[in-house]
Amino acid sequence: MCDLLITHVDVLTPTGVQKNHAISIENGYITSIMTNTESEQAKSNAKNVLDGKGQLAAPGLINTHTHIAMGLFRNYADDLELMDWLETAIWPTEAKLNDEYVKYGTQLGIAEMLRSGTTTFSDMYFFMNTTAEMVKETGIRAVLSRGLAGVSPTADQALLENAELFHQYNGFDNDRIKVLIGPHAPYTCPDAYMEKVIALSHELNAGIHMHLSETKGEVENVVKATGKTPIAHMHELGLFWNTTLAAHCVHVTDEDMDIMATNNVAVAHNPQSNLKLASGIAPVPEMIAKGITVGLGTDGSASNNNADMLEEVRLAATLHKARLYDPKAIPAEVAWNMGTVEGAKALGYKDLGVLQEGYRADIVLYDVSGMHWMPRYNDLSALVYSANSSDANTTIVGGKVLMQNRELLTIDEEKLRAEISKAQEFFKS
Repeated sequence: MCDLLITHVDVLTPTGVQKNHAISIENGYITSIMTNTESEQAKSNAKNVLDGKGQLAAPGLINTHTHIAMGLFRNYADDLELMDWLETAIWPTEAKLNDEYVKYGTQLGIAEMLRSGTTTFSDMYFFMNTTAEMVKETGIRAVLSRGLAGVSPTADQALLENAELFHQYNGFDNDRIKVLIGPHAPYTCPDAYMEKVIALSHELNAGIHMHLSETKGEVENVVKATGKTPIAHMHELGLFWNTTLAAHCVHVTDEDMDIMATNNVAVAHNPQSNLKLASGIAPVPEMIAKGITVGLGTDGSASNNNADMLEEVRLAATLHKARLYDPKAIPAEVAWNMGTVEGAKALGYKDLGVLQEGYRADIVLYDVSGMHWMPRYNDLSALVYSANSSDANTTIVGGKVLMQNRELLTIDEEKLRAEISKAQEFFKS
């Protein structure tokens, strides 16, 4: 008996689109992808049957780098470079945050992600127990890190909070929640503090999520202070002994990329945020050529204005073609994989990001009836170059339906809108 059977649906598999097929799901995993003729017998043993006619089933998108509750600051301060944006606008406003605002800021981000076809996100922020509770409640998948800043007066307390987060939530619900350690960046985490972070990672056997080499100024300052690039310096400190998710990596050298490839450092590439904050364009084709795992992220909805991963996939596929004057720099399939299976690998999942038997059932059904889907020569290319996030009609995580027919099933949208309006009045006062 299967828990959920999706029928009459086109299925995007690693070998191509299987037209008019069915997907059988049990205990959160895909157990079979079959023809609809074969599914007729399975219907009698299915707890729930979902008709996918007129839709394309694709793996859920994976957002490898967010600061989810920062959606509360969307459009609050725009058109500034990163450090100006942080120091004059964001950091002073973040000082007013509390659990209640983070709760609804997190819900806002999750609602937007589920509505736009994202089923997993990797977050680094504050009040992370509240974020974890919202993840539990809404059913989305998440990898969480308590943001750590060694220059903060609460630096040591934050380390304890990250450890507590790990002990309480890491592995929850068959790894629907995982926990990493979240040192913010070299400019907020001095070497003495990084030694504490690395010691904690050894104690917990936990991976790291950190901003590295995001801006030219950051790199220049670290080189001036240490004689090494941020990547080389963190390697010397011993940061890369375990899995590391390095966010941005815009300004990296060939030597940096060799270090990253040798030490299995994965990259969370945030193309839209990097452009908006004038950080630059990361050498992603070169990273991929060296065998580095590269996923995609939105860097939170404050810095790039939304959590729409389809936009990141599209930008990843087009930006590097323009940069290299090479139409094959990042083809559609590679860009799509960055937003799905490569993102899963970056977060330590080996059974996520593709639709095939034995993989986790994180699935999005896209309505393909729109004129922008016609003609349907190549559905994968259509997802990358033509589809809209609003085409996401049904979102499933771990075999559980979290949105159906564009209706969120685990979030009270009316209440959420009211709470966000209250938050807006508070933060602008």
